[in-house]
Amino acid sequence: MEAAMGLMRRMHPKHSETALSALLSLMPEHSADLLSQVDQPLQVLCDVDCGKEFILCEYNRDADSYRSPWSNKYHPPLEEALYPSPELRKLEIEANDIFSIYRDQYYEGGISSVYMWEDDNEGFVACFLIKKDGSKSGQGRRGNLHEGQWDAIHVIEVGPEEEGTARYCLTSTVMLSLTASNQSSGTFSLSGSIRRQMNMNLSVADGHLCNMGRMIEEMESKLRNSLDQVYFGKTREMVCTLRPPADLAQVTRLPDS
Repeated sequence: MEAAMGLMRRMHPKHSETALSALLSLMPEHSADLLSQVDQPLQVLCDVDCGKEFILCEYNRDADSYRSPWSNKYHPPLEEALYPSPELRKLEIEANDIFSIYRDQYYEGGISSVYMWEDDNEGFVACFLIKKDGSKSGQGRRGNLHEGQWDAIHVIEVGPEEEGTARYCLTSTVMLSLTASNQSSGTFSLSGSIRRQMNMNLSVADGHLCNMGRMIEEMESKLRNSLDQVYFGKTREMVCTLRPPADLAQVTRLPDS
């Protein structure tokens, strides 16, 4: 199982679905662990009842149907499906409206969905999802980006309230895949994923949404900095070492003997 997880961490996001299917056929006894621990690139479906798109994941799936956060209906329809309690559903609706504003401010478009459900410890779990398409046909295209996908998954476990405070356990995963192409530099592809965790005990005086929102905002800032330093920074360092800029090459060129 440890080797399988190590393999999936090094797999290109475009090939993760194929690799996961192969591992499931090789290790059927670990199917539940693989499906719950391996993050897949997010998929999108349109809610025909309200005309809005929502994100598909393991947290809104029941059998082969997926629940929309907008209409609270499963697509395709499913009998005897699981739904959040009325109180939690009300919080879920508010979270989707607020998270849409957050997504527009930070991502300038994209698709977001929030799902909530009760757990066995008298608390609840919330999943915040963002999918951003940065390809030529997507929103928010930048520069020479030919293809680009940003998938963010934030799962927060909220414990029961005790003396006005609650414990929040956040697990965040970001999957990045991009391809740039132009005549001068050719085609360049970069992909990877990163996962981080954060635990905090916070007062519930301002409400759960405020606490979860601040944690997600702080975590996403750390993840963006890590991606910039690890992926882009190291790649830039390697490229400049192997192919130094023309000015630097002239300075470091040895004199002819």
